[in-house]
Amino acid sequence: MFSLSANELMGLTIQDLMISGDKVAHVQIGNNLEHALLVLTKTGYTAIPVLDPTFTLHGLIGMNLIMDNIFGLERIEFEKLENMKVEEVMNTDIPRLYLHDTVEKGLDLVVNHPFVCVINENNIFEGIFTRRAILKKVKKQIQLANNGNDSE
Repeated sequence: MFSLSANELMGLTIQDLMISGDKVAHVQIGNNLEHALLVLTKTGYTAIPVLDPTFTLHGLIGMNLIMDNIFGLERIEFEKLENMKVEEVMNTDIPRLYLHDTVEKGLDLVVNHPFVCVINENNIFEGIFTRRAILKKVKKQIQLANNGNDSE
C-alpha cells in the first residue's frame, strides 16, 4: 500500500503543470472554418483556442461546432467552410484558469473538460491545463510512493 499526500499536489499552481502556449495549436479570429478544420484534423485535437493577433483568448473552436454549422438538410455543405469565420461559430462561454490558480481549482474544471485555457490577468493566452498533465503528475507521485515502500 502507498500513501499519496494531497499536499504534494495541492501546493502546486496551474503554472507548474500547464502546457506553454507556444506549444499549443490555435487559430486566430478572422480565420475561416476551412483553416480551423485543417488545423484540427492535422493535430488530431477536437478543440483548439481562438486567439487574436495580440494572443488574447476569445474562445474555443471545435470539430463539433464546425460540423454543426455545415450540415444542411440533405447534405454537408462544404462550401460554407471557406466563407464562414471562426468567430461566427466559436464557443465563447468557456472555463478559464489563471497562472496562479491552485491545482485544486484546475481539477474541478478538468472533470468536465479535457483541457482548460490558462490566461494572465490581461486575458492573454498562456497555455492549457490538461487532464493528461495532472494524471502524469499523480502517476509520478504514486511511483515515488511505491518505490519508497519497496525499500522498507
